[in-house]
Amino acid sequence: MESKEFDYAKDNLEMRPLEHYLDAYKACDPMEISNRTGVPYNEETAEFRINVMGKGYFISFPDFVIRKADESDDSYHALLEFHKTKIFVLRFLTECTMIPAAGQYVTYRDIPNGELYFRQFQGRCIFRLQFGFGFKVSKFEKAMEKMGAKPMKMGDVAYAFDILDGLTMVFILWEGDDEFQPSAQILFSDNFGTVFKAEDLAVAGDISITNLKALA
Repeated sequence: MESKEFDYAKDNLEMRPLEHYLDAYKACDPMEISNRTGVPYNEETAEFRINVMGKGYFISFPDFVIRKADESDDSYHALLEFHKTKIFVLRFLTECTMIPAAGQYVTYRDIPNGELYFRQFQGRCIFRLQFGFGFKVSKFEKAMEKMGAKPMKMGDVAYAFDILDGLTMVFILWEGDDEFQPSAQILFSDNFGTVFKAEDLAVAGDISITNLKALA
């Protein structure tokens, strides 16, 4: 069976899917969202407090107005500047239930339906990481440090970071040189495939690499 690529962008501006999830968000009960996802909700200010790739945000309910938790931080903020990140967070808030990780990491192929979508994931994520940073490891390291990522003893260089609290990704690089092409791998905390669908994990990789390139 030929797989169809899941894409948040049904038009060039990504506005149709964004509008769809904004409508779904407005129809939710904010306390139900908080209980299901573990994202804190302040009833007095009518705001969620969420962390996305090392940056803190306040998100209002029901109008989804986003503001930085640290107004003095003028670096790149993916949730403010990239529509796919907004849709990813909206899908989490409206549809997902947070499940704690057991402490292991898995590949994309290990998750349910991961094999079906692997070719798309490889092109959109692994190859972008491989050729975007495989010859620029120092830039990769600096960008990861800006994200507050944790160094890992994997490959030539690797870092773990939470795209959302409790949902961890690991970017691994093997550096290229004059003789060998670089190589890359992306791992996910073992709860990722339970909280999100395989198609969403490809988007998680996509927006994380976009964030990494912006910080680099």
